[in-house]
Amino acid sequence: MSGVVVCRFDEIAPNSARKVIVGGIPVAIVRIGDDLYAIGDTCSHADVSLSEGEVICDAREIECWKHGSAFSLVTGEPQTLPATQPVPVFVVRNDGGDVVVDVEIADAAKGA
Repeated sequence: MSGVVVCRFDEIAPNSARKVIVGGIPVAIVRIGDDLYAIGDTCSHADVSLSEGEVICDAREIECWKHGSAFSLVTGEPQTLPATQPVPVFVVRNDGGDVVVDVEIADAAKGA
């Protein structure tokens, strides 16, 4: 598997998000417990960083701080208005303590 190391796992506090840049694309890496998610960091409703919003652990969502749209960390689909368009999701894994985003797999997933 290919991928880009974006940070160390222990650099992301549990139940929080961190913005990274992968191949020029802003990505929010979200940690819920020991689970990792990678989602496009830019809200599809407004040009705002999702990683600055609230992580909703039970629902596996992240909420845009500006207008309150929540996005599924699994599918990227908006769960609440005003956003109506999804944001991309990316394949992410913990590889021996390194957080790795699989760029090629992520690109293929966006086109699926």
